[in-house]
Amino acid sequence: MVDSDLAGFNTHGIFRLAQYVKRIRAGGINVTPNITTVTEAPATAVVDGDNAMGHLVVQYAMRLAIDKALESGCAWVGARGSNHAGAAATYVSMAAEKNLIALYGTNGSANHMAPWGSADLLLGTNPIAAAIPAAEGSPVVMDIATTVSSFGKVRTAAQRGEDLPAGWMIDREGNPITDSSRIKEGILNPIGGHKGYALSLVVGLLAATLSGAQMGVDVEGMGDAEYQKTPVNNGHFMIVVDPARFGDVLDFGQRVDAVSATMRGATPMADVDSVRVPGDGRAAHIDDYTANGVPLHNALIDNLNSLAGEIGIDPLT
Repeated sequence: MVDSDLAGFNTHGIFRLAQYVKRIRAGGINVTPNITTVTEAPATAVVDGDNAMGHLVVQYAMRLAIDKALESGCAWVGARGSNHAGAAATYVSMAAEKNLIALYGTNGSANHMAPWGSADLLLGTNPIAAAIPAAEGSPVVMDIATTVSSFGKVRTAAQRGEDLPAGWMIDREGNPITDSSRIKEGILNPIGGHKGYALSLVVGLLAATLSGAQMGVDVEGMGDAEYQKTPVNNGHFMIVVDPARFGDVLDFGQRVDAVSATMRGATPMADVDSVRVPGDGRAAHIDDYTANGVPLHNALIDNLNSLAGEIGIDPLT
């Protein structure tokens, strides 16, 4: 969670703490898990998270994928029995730090999107992330939901009493929802219309169905009051590739730097300050917040202090 906040993903950081604690106190998350590798081959594995915090499960699985990629050149590791794991960029960056390429996907821990042309909530935000290491500059790091917005951003807006941008959510009749107090009745729009729906479906099938996790009608939302005691059974997949198996690693990294420099050097449009590469914002936030601290919105501080009172610890000062 701290890594997420440090990287600027405040919708997936300490903002989630109250939600996690609520599930833990209800028995919906196993705090003494036995995370295991249930099937394994030289370049593949399936991990069972034993209903642990998703952060622990994905770190375990990503470390396993990294080890296998270093040994075999590439690896695919799936995970089941997991929970919400926060910002996906955190995990693909683990591989990039070792000069490896990583691709990661997960099915959402609640359904907030409908199949294209329907209003039935059957898909999650199903994010996908990738990291590509560079030689001198920051790695290229992509972390996107397959919906126009993550549900975390929607919940953050609701916590702050802010309106939603038009195009994020619709109601069951297809009308836009901008009032953040109505998010429970809303449907998140996919990115790119039917293309985002297709991408979400593919990510879910690879992350959940392949690994034996829940998807579609079987998903019981982690935020729903009636399901606080019920294991979510999130699924994840991670693919890690060693670029050294394709040629000289330094040369590859330098070419990544060159392409990134070309992108950043593109002429910005009149209303754009500068052209960025995926991961630039994350790197800038890490530098800024490491030096100056992570800012917390007053609404979040109030939420954390309320949680502190519930569990009997001192509030933030």
